[in-house]
Amino acid sequence: MDGPKKIKITDPKIALTKAENYCAYQERSQQEVRDRLYEWGLWPNAIEQVISELIQGNFLNEERFAKAYAKGKFSQKAWGRIKIKQGLKQKRVPDVLIKKAMLTIDADDYFAALTRLLDKKAGTINEKNELKRRYKLQQYAMGRGYEADLVAEVLKVNHL
Repeated sequence: MDGPKKIKITDPKIALTKAENYCAYQERSQQEVRDRLYEWGLWPNAIEQVISELIQGNFLNEERFAKAYAKGKFSQKAWGRIKIKQGLKQKRVPDVLIKKAMLTIDADDYFAALTRLLDKKAGTINEKNELKRRYKLQQYAMGRGYEADLVAEVLKVNHL
């Protein structure tokens, strides 16, 4: 059984209006918008024109998107810098803007977030062997995108 048929948009003016609403809802990367326009069935030259108009109308701003993404993933999901960088690269954000976005994360807040994350996880681990326990905590934090040396420092300082 097939799902509902996707409506194809061929008129750039209608696509622009829809894309403006799409961008107004939340910050988007250029690649997300480009993918959505292709999904809608727009021609490649019309897609680039729509993206250009979205940038001129300030609906689309890669730097603003990168900063919002980094801040949101850090504060809402407690992701580390490594995972945030990977997410931004996946969305094809330029490296210069990724660096700017990383500067929005305060070092003290970052350290505190990692400490909270490890404290919370430590309460759920029922491992008796201290080395295995530390290893599990370290792997967990690194899986969340935190740097290995910082994780080791937090584990040493907090005796987790």
